[in-house]
Amino acid sequence: MSEPREPDADAGVFRALADPTRRQILEDLRGAGELAAGEIAGRFAISAPSISRHLGVLKGAGLVAERRDGNRILYSLVEDRLATSVGRFLSAVCPEQIVLRHTTWKKDA
Repeated sequence: MSEPREPDADAGVFRALADPTRRQILEDLRGAGELAAGEIAGRFAISAPSISRHLGVLKGAGLVAERRDGNRILYSLVEDRLATSVGRFLSAVCPEQIVLRHTTWKKDA
């Protein structure tokens, strides 16, 4: 069996990013560096098994890595995977590769 083509691999990333809970998990991991599954679950008003499923989707997409620390599983963001997948998409859609590095957001009045 052949290895998945890059677009197919990137599709998993975008499916994972489609859910707001998973996006929030990624943001939390970005800020914290590494979090235990229980710490992640404590940040949401949904069940621990639901968070576990979300983490499984993120891990399957290659967006998070896990490591064991005693009886805990610690999760961290795989920044390169996220940047590569999103960057490849943006390069395809915006071939000029215009990148806005500084954006000022105005507060709603």
